[in-house]
Amino acid sequence: MLVLLPPSEGKAPSGGGAPLELGALALGGLTAAREAVLGELVELCSGDEDKAREVLGIGEGLRGEIAKNAGLRTAGARPAGEIYTGVLYDALDLGSLDAAAARRAAKALLVFSGLWGAVRVTDRIPSYRCSMGVKLPGLGALGAYWRAPMADALPEAAGGGLVLDLRSSAYAAAWRPKGEVAGRTATVRVLHSRVVDGVEKRSVVSHFNKATKGRIVRSLLTAGAAPRNPAKLVEALRDLGYVVEAEAPGRAGKAWALDVVVSEIH
Repeated sequence: MLVLLPPSEGKAPSGGGAPLELGALALGGLTAAREAVLGELVELCSGDEDKAREVLGIGEGLRGEIAKNAGLRTAGARPAGEIYTGVLYDALDLGSLDAAAARRAAKALLVFSGLWGAVRVTDRIPSYRCSMGVKLPGLGALGAYWRAPMADALPEAAGGGLVLDLRSSAYAAAWRPKGEVAGRTATVRVLHSRVVDGVEKRSVVSHFNKATKGRIVRSLLTAGAAPRNPAKLVEALRDLGYVVEAEAPGRAGKAWALDVVVSEIH
């Protein structure tokens, strides 16, 4: 099982560890592309600060992010699972997993990134600011830039098993499963169900969507679930107590779309 996650906009500090070793990151086929993005980002943030803020789409109050990006090559690095924070990662709570679940997380989780393309949660990276929606002056829109290198690296990472795609649309643009891989891919939408005047109403949630996805991943990891395809994933989630609605896609080469229905949001 390969689980595709979005990063978090906010990130923990880099800390005082050894600096980034770009060649040591997983998915070594992405190294050259990572070097190109890193080089342009560092150059951009080492120059005109106002231009850098405009390109990165960050406000006046986040000027410190520019200096952080300028120092990426020498900044301390920590496991990506410690760098990424926010609602999904709070619910996932990697740091509290037992040893067996942590090993599963290291093998199964892949976090997409505008800067790194995609990294394992055990890959050591510095804290940075660069979303997939950024358009760098030299490389262009990062969502489009990553498609070619990802087209080779991701099917290999997926192997022959299930792909659980929990990315937001901006990060999904960098790689869309095709063909046989798409047929064993499942996406998840979280719906809030409530009864109003005796009638069930459902709505898509945002903040709680992230939390629910984090809890889903944590549940699968702690239970040791290893579904090989979307149909088995539906069974596994139902066994774990989730209300899941899904239909097999009508044609080959199309991903499954799962709805997880929750009556309480927290």
